[in-house]
Amino acid sequence: MPMTVIVTRDVPMRFRGFLASVMLEIAPGVYTGPRMNRAVRERVWKVLEEWYSHLSRGGIVMTWYAASMPGGQGVKALGIPHRFLVEHDGIFLSHRSLSVEEME
Repeated sequence: MPMTVIVTRDVPMRFRGFLASVMLEIAPGVYTGPRMNRAVRERVWKVLEEWYSHLSRGGIVMTWYAASMPGGQGVKALGIPHRFLVEHDGIFLSHRSLSVEEME
């Protein structure tokens, strides 16, 4: 079973409490699960998605070993600023749109 890592940013304490109940918090907002199987990982992500659908802030990123994915790594993300994960030449790249102020 591969290692799963979840990183949270600016989310309510219930997210942290839930994640701490199923994973080890190794640093503030950083959770690891060294033996989390796919079924458990998907259930955890489903809870996070449901709770996150009622927020307008913060972010969550989950990554795990996935041999069939680019770079051998699966990635899911929820959050602001909106970032899009794009596969390019066998790796994932993080992309976000620039505001007018950032382009000047």
